[in-house]
Amino acid sequence: MTKLEQAFELFDAYNKNSPEHLVYEEKEYPVEYFYALKLHEWVTKLDPDASESLLLASRCQHIGRWESPRTNYPEGRVGYLKWRSDLSRYHAAKATEILTLVGFDADTIDRVRQIVLKQRLKSDPEVQTMENALCLVFLQYQFDDLITKLTEEKMIDILQKTWAKMSGPGREATATIQFSEAAKALLAKSLND
Repeated sequence: MTKLEQAFELFDAYNKNSPEHLVYEEKEYPVEYFYALKLHEWVTKLDPDASESLLLASRCQHIGRWESPRTNYPEGRVGYLKWRSDLSRYHAAKATEILTLVGFDADTIDRVRQIVLKQRLKSDPEVQTMENALCLVFLQYQFDDLITKLTEEKMIDILQKTWAKMSGPGREATATIQFSEAAKALLAKSLND
């Protein structure tokens, strides 16, 4: 087994501990494991020649996310931003532990950390590919569920922010997603305002 495969195996084993589960195409998955697989799929679609560091980052971007719940932070935007910042550092630290255990060199580990922490977003093509993939995972697998929970105004705001984070390749890839009628209508409204 290559180091890449060993790392994937360890990342996946960790994410299979996610207490929350979902059902997709009649199969049950631990939530964070499912999203790690789908993020990896999107990264490889967006960049078929993705570097080892980008592939590693795609599989551990949200590793152990359930271990730092949003409810541990104050309500509101300030609490949300603090949670997101702490969470990304947690993911990077957990990834570092596993990559060190597998025997990756310091340069590879540093590069994975940069991608996981989304450093130099917009100016670093690999970090932007990761951001595009994250947005595509949201649009393909989480968007419809949110429609039932949030107001139309809030959904439009989220969609406009999501679209703004994506670059051309990410936006173009949305054409390959099969959206529900409700999602299509919201997307049209959000992107034409």
